[in-house]
Amino acid sequence: VIGPGGRVINEIIKECVVSIEVEDTGKIFVTAEKEEAAKKAISWIKNITREAKVGEIFQGKVKKILDFGAFVEIFPGQEGLVHISQLAPFRVERVEDIVKVGDIVPVKVISIDEQGRINLSLKAAKEKSK
Repeated sequence: VIGPGGRVINEIIKECVVSIEVEDTGKIFVTAEKEEAAKKAISWIKNITREAKVGEIFQGKVKKILDFGAFVEIFPGQEGLVHISQLAPFRVERVEDIVKVGDIVPVKVISIDEQGRINLSLKAAKEKSK
């Protein structure tokens, strides 16, 4: 939650206009003048501390495109790779033909490897929603 040099916690504090205190035990206290601000900060913290599970479907944001696929952020601070073969139910020549940076797309978590890397599928998410 704190992040390198306090970057993450400071971003939450600034963006949500809250105070955050982290105890040595790991317990986190959020205080704010407005209830909505506190709720926004709590939601943000829950998202960055949660772990994706195989089978979950998210509305993700395309962050980066490479020749072999696209990196999609499924929640703040958590990205996964949609391999080019998982973009559509047909052969895709160029990743950019299907998605562009900034697009919001449905993705399904299809696997998580030993290093914690998340593999996503646009194709499987769309099949599920039919």
